[in-house]
Amino acid sequence: MELRLLGYVVAIAEEGSISGAARRLHLTQPTLSRQLREMERQLGTVLFVREGRGLTPTPAGQVLVHRATTVLAEAEAALKDVRLAAQGITGRLVVTFAGSGINGPLGAALGRVRRELPRVHLQLEESFNDAEMSTGVLEGRFDLAVQRLPMRDARLSTQVWWREPLTLFLPAGHPLAYPSEPAPLAALGQIPLVIWPRDVSPRSYDEIIALCHGAGIVPQISAEGRSVQTLLALVAAKFGAAVLADSHRALRRIGVTPRPLAGTSTTLHLVWRADDTNPLVERLRTVLTHVTDATTPTDSPDATGATSTIDATGTADVMGTTDATGCTALTDDSGAARTASSTTARQRGVRRQGR
Repeated sequence: MELRLLGYVVAIAEEGSISGAARRLHLTQPTLSRQLREMERQLGTVLFVREGRGLTPTPAGQVLVHRATTVLAEAEAALKDVRLAAQGITGRLVVTFAGSGINGPLGAALGRVRRELPRVHLQLEESFNDAEMSTGVLEGRFDLAVQRLPMRDARLSTQVWWREPLTLFLPAGHPLAYPSEPAPLAALGQIPLVIWPRDVSPRSYDEIIALCHGAGIVPQISAEGRSVQTLLALVAAKFGAAVLADSHRALRRIGVTPRPLAGTSTTLHLVWRADDTNPLVERLRTVLTHVTDATTPTDSPDATGATSTIDATGTADVMGTTDATGCTALTDDSGAARTASSTTARQRGVRRQGR
């Protein structure tokens, strides 16, 4: 039965007459009477009886009026939800994120997301594997990824979102933990390292090894941990030091002293499907960008929201090495070294990588 006909039944019941319902529905009385008779014929029962000067639903009519009222309300709510979703006001988003994000800018952004997108259901999923995060976005399992090293693929768009130092998390009381100034990269050769297993976070593992090799250091790996909490526990137990994003200092692990690594930085990107037309994704990116615009560290000039599209030439392995000036350079997967400042210049605006 059409929603229009259900509306006729409800109008007749509420007005108590064909004439009143016809005026409300902007129909002629003969037209509405004919529609009512046709519904009664289809259902095989009388829906209204005359009592006094008005019409009253029969028991069967009462059932239909009750159900029709519910159906019409649900239909109106569905239409409203569709309109709100089309405007990017309501809906559901699944966001995958690196652990350093939730301890840093993403954690700070959640309050603003809740205030500005109150009718959006946000599902967060933590991951330590950059390739899995990018693949999940491509496959539609995630609407947005907050990750350090996105996969290179023409179907992905990326936005530089946040830049922060890499930090050496040292056992409390270790001689390297005493100075307050940033630690030189040479410090990586003065203490064993606890590190991610490569199968858990290959990009992070490679980044740390590249930092060591760039400084002419053969790292001594004393233990591996499959989560940040495990790595910091190993540090507190004096197995060695861990190289992590600076935002992990927010965990305030007892027995661990953080010290930034001089001349290094790590970047968080927003990653989404280039052909995604969901207005909610755009609204979420806008909210997140406003958060980092307001809280960007002074040593993070690159967190400007520059957008790029990455082509399908492999994964974006960006490694750190140190040049003669002590500034960390970034090395792409072709082996060509480029300084962080030149990388910044190339990240401003729209570009395609790997061509």
